[in-house]
Amino acid sequence: MLQIKPILAALKRHKAGTILIALQIALTLAIVCNALFIIQQRTEHLSRPTGMIESDLLTVANRWVGAEDKVTPSLTRTDLEALRQMPGVVDATMTNSYPLRGGGWSTSLSLKPNPTNTGKPLAQTTLYFSDDHALATMGLKLVAGRNFRPDEIEWVDPKEFDTTPVVIVSKALADKLYPDGSALGKVFYHSGETKPSTIIGIVERLQVPWTGTWAANFAENAMLIPRLLTGNFGSYLVRMQPRQLDRATKAVPALLFKTNRMRVIPEERGVRTFAQVREQAYKSDRGMAVLMGVVCAVLLAITAAGIVGLTSFWVGERRKQIGVRRALGATRHDILNYFLTENLLIGVAGVVVGALLAVGMNLWMVSHFEMQRLSLFYVAAGVIALLLLGQGAVLAPAMKASRVPPVEATRSV
Repeated sequence: MLQIKPILAALKRHKAGTILIALQIALTLAIVCNALFIIQQRTEHLSRPTGMIESDLLTVANRWVGAEDKVTPSLTRTDLEALRQMPGVVDATMTNSYPLRGGGWSTSLSLKPNPTNTGKPLAQTTLYFSDDHALATMGLKLVAGRNFRPDEIEWVDPKEFDTTPVVIVSKALADKLYPDGSALGKVFYHSGETKPSTIIGIVERLQVPWTGTWAANFAENAMLIPRLLTGNFGSYLVRMQPRQLDRATKAVPALLFKTNRMRVIPEERGVRTFAQVREQAYKSDRGMAVLMGVVCAVLLAITAAGIVGLTSFWVGERRKQIGVRRALGATRHDILNYFLTENLLIGVAGVVVGALLAVGMNLWMVSHFEMQRLSLFYVAAGVIALLLLGQGAVLAPAMKASRVPPVEATRSV
């Protein structure tokens, strides 16, 4: 049976190399665990559903030129009528924002009137100014209640908006306000307002416009209100029939300019399919995931190379000692086990320190970068992966050592 004491004695004689490899394993484990956790978070972020039917949906950013606020409602109505009559269009709506757009309105809500705005809000939400065509255009699933009626839609100056008598909310927001599931028909209050809003409809899911970590706590708290904003800027959402989206990217802006040329549609991000909106919204997340993946691969490769290099050096340095052991009856299997055990001991020391570093690094990032706490699953998986990597890396030089012949004991250095 292989004795541990001779291995420990050998490691004490090679303190510098042992400590360096152990520290390399520890640092690699700490960084890889946190990097994989970040990759998992970013990947989960990328696949988060908006609640809309994203296929066949076109977005158009429109800005009126030289038009007074009081005339923009009539101009917008003309645009929407033209869009809805366009061949291949299922429906169209205008809104101030939409999921993943990156900008919009937000407010806090409470179940009691709060004119002084000193009470504690119950929930945070985004506001989508919309009309009775929004549900169909966005492809939202109404799970309770009803849609807005045309007579409930009003135009309002952004500076004068306060609240609305009826709203449609996402299920996440409804459950936040009324956890017992009785939100339909109930009221709540916008921050600082005394007039209540009644929930007349609940949609299955609707995401906020922002993808940043600051909005993570209310990512699916959204509210549709039957108001459209006056002013020179707005966004059109146009739902096309299947296989008509590519044609629409040119046909829709052409139709809008034909309807009224006194507008600007930005060249960059002015006309986008929702697939492009999603890609651009999560561009930084995708880049971070790729970067973390590359960092993990490089660190693991460097660690494996370090283990191979150090073990190969030790094999070359101990050839005469190995020959003596072979001459005294040690088998090739004994020599192989010796180096595997020696590397395992170094690896265990490294992963113990690395696990502590991984948790400490995560706690530091939690306090400085609003990161989530690292799951111990990633630490455990990292420990197993590093130990397996170490054993795999040492296998080739260990097998080379096992092939040293007994005659090496008689050769001079």
